[in-house]
Amino acid sequence: MKNTIKVERAKKDMTQQNLAEEVGVSRQTINSLEKGRYVPSTILALKIAAVFKTTVNEIFQLEKDD
Repeated sequence: MKNTIKVERAKKDMTQQNLAEEVGVSRQTINSLEKGRYVPSTILALKIAAVFKTTVNEIFQLEKDD
């Protein structure tokens, strides 16, 4: 699964730590999400989408292998 978290963070001038605090996870979790090493729970995906005022589908996209 690919995502646009890093791009969305840049648009808001937000650090990984800032985003982590907003959604209640560690900075390492955000880092793992951005690198595609971790697939978020539905709740976490919804929280991230809410921070960026967009939809989950706009941030997370399935790839052929998923």
